[in-house]
Amino acid sequence: MQSLGAALGGAAQRLGIDPNSGASTGHVVWSAMGGWRGVFESVLPSAAFLVIYTLRPDPLWVSLVVSVGLAAVFSVIRLLQRSPAASALGGLVAVAVAAGLALWTGRGQDNFVPGFFTNAAYGTVLLVSALVGWALIGLAAGFLMGDVRGWRTDKRKRRAFFWITIAWAALFYARLGVQLPLYFSGNVQALGTLKLVMGLPLFAPMVAVTWLLVRALYPPKQDADTRQE
Repeated sequence: MQSLGAALGGAAQRLGIDPNSGASTGHVVWSAMGGWRGVFESVLPSAAFLVIYTLRPDPLWVSLVVSVGLAAVFSVIRLLQRSPAASALGGLVAVAVAAGLALWTGRGQDNFVPGFFTNAAYGTVLLVSALVGWALIGLAAGFLMGDVRGWRTDKRKRRAFFWITIAWAALFYARLGVQLPLYFSGNVQALGTLKLVMGLPLFAPMVAVTWLLVRALYPPKQDADTRQE
């Protein structure tokens, strides 16, 4: 579990989520979103597909090519800036796989299928980790704060990390609960719109709540000293 906590904590630090940094909540949320580039990379390929498909659903390949093309541009920019290849190409691979599936079936709604599996996997892993007493949010925070195992012996921390991990799992399951009926009904426009609405607009406040929770459980040293005086 320690190695998993280290991996999760390292990922959080790369996203700019580090309670030791003293950064403001807004700064942490913006860093976790990747700044303007992260917003564009997350939103534009899906938005382009949605707009073009709405205006011209046939032929399907036009909207898919534009979506993949935008993802490719972002990947090239990252590679030119010498970002790690995995992070630079990860988004492109995901968009390309989704587009390939939609082209193979000839159905626009299948462009969203990989996202369903991703949400199901994240939600399930988070839920199971909370239920077995090793909440992933707690593991990550424990590593960042040098409290790798101690948080599990503190009832307050363990309960808080249980519920925030459950909340994250609920976010991923909520996406499935709302979007799957639209997929089966073939409503591509509504499906694409809700994917965008349930993306960063829900991710950002969840990051903020998580950050504030961790800061409350592990207050900066000067704040703790002040309360003790």
